[in-house]
Amino acid sequence: MKGGAATELILIRHAPALSQGKLCGRTDVPADCGDVERIEATRAALGTPDRIVVSPALRCRQTAAALWPDLAEPELDAALWEQDFGDWEGRPYAELPDLGPLPPAELADHRPPRGESFADLCARVAPALCRAASGGRVAVVAHAGTARAALALALGSPAHGLAFEIAPLSVTRLRLLDGGGWSVIGVNWVPG
Repeated sequence: MKGGAATELILIRHAPALSQGKLCGRTDVPADCGDVERIEATRAALGTPDRIVVSPALRCRQTAAALWPDLAEPELDAALWEQDFGDWEGRPYAELPDLGPLPPAELADHRPPRGESFADLCARVAPALCRAASGGRVAVVAHAGTARAALALALGSPAHGLAFEIAPLSVTRLRLLDGGGWSVIGVNWVPG
């Protein structure tokens, strides 16, 4: 927190990814920003944040442009990219292994072949979120994994962050507290 101004992080998951039913973490696919009514309702609810930081993924840049069409160039932060699923990238969901039976801590530490674990993602994203927390209302347009990593940061454990559902075009809000802790204002909000 700089200058005593409280920070509210507004994490927005990108609009639905046009992934053709395949896993896309680092695979750069476009977003379906065609739900104009929902985009307009989200924009109306959020207003214009003091700062907007965006994952470099095309789907995130397109979502930010749809939400704030007058935004010249968003501030990009490569650390906000989705989890790298390694050899699982581009595979149909039906072909992926079922990791549901793993205990939460093991699931957070599980690393796909040549990919990163959710705990790795959390370690990469946490400094970016702390950099973004510069005071005022800061929107972060990124991925489900990024929003879960923010929740893990607030709750003190990657395993806890995996307990949340993060829908496309949903809003998750956190507040940076005096002393460096975080509070969760809301999770997975969608207008309507």
